Amino acid sequence: MNLRPLSDRILVKRLEEEEKTKGGIIIPDTAKEKPQQGKVIAVGEGKLIDNGTRVKAGVKAGDHILFGKYSGTEIKLDGEEYLIMRDDDIFGILE
Repeated sequence: MNLRPLSDRILVKRLEEEEKTKGGIIIPDTAKEKPQQGKVIAVGEGKLIDNGTRVKAGVKAGDHILFGKYSGTEIKLDGEEYLIMRDDDIFGILE
């Protein structure tokens, strides 16, 4: 199933966290925090402003991004978990 976000929304796939610490300790699933990094899967057309023009998002499909801990809404498509968030929820692009 394909999903095309509307307006200034962005579809993101979370990047998985490491299961071990640098010291080799395995972290159980109950102790893991949700990762704040993800890969942009799809981007909407952009935000419609008062004069009728659209402002495109600052990211594109394929970018690795950093976002807020509680940003976006979790959804499930074809058994995969994704986030839909607004362009404003993204802190930056990881290079």
